[in-house]
Amino acid sequence: QVRLVESGGGLVQAGGSLRLSCVASGSTFTFSINAMGWYRQAPGKQRELVADISSGGSTNYVDSVKGRFAISRDNARNTVHLQMNSLKPEDTAVYYCNTNNLGRPSPYWGQGTQVTVSS
Repeated sequence: QVRLVESGGGLVQAGGSLRLSCVASGSTFTFSINAMGWYRQAPGKQRELVADISSGGSTNYVDSVKGRFAISRDNARNTVHLQMNSLKPEDTAVYYCNTNNLGRPSPYWGQGTQVTVSS
């Protein structure tokens, strides 16, 4: 089981930036060996994976955020970050982190953090 706590969301104008953080913990959870991902869910839409990072640090992004978002991890602090620049109103969503091993999240989700981008 893994506990995920996201933070860093807020209200920002289009073109602005935010940095999201997620701390992962669990008695049997070893952060460093897990691929991690940032997901988002906009109202009326399905949750989607927007960025992921492997245990070795390789990253992938959905096309809509390439060049604007950057995912990183700090294994010493069991933390994964999402730096979001040049934000657009369509980035408005609740953002969640989770593992992304073999391309699938764990069944455990945190409360998420709301990101709202005004035009």
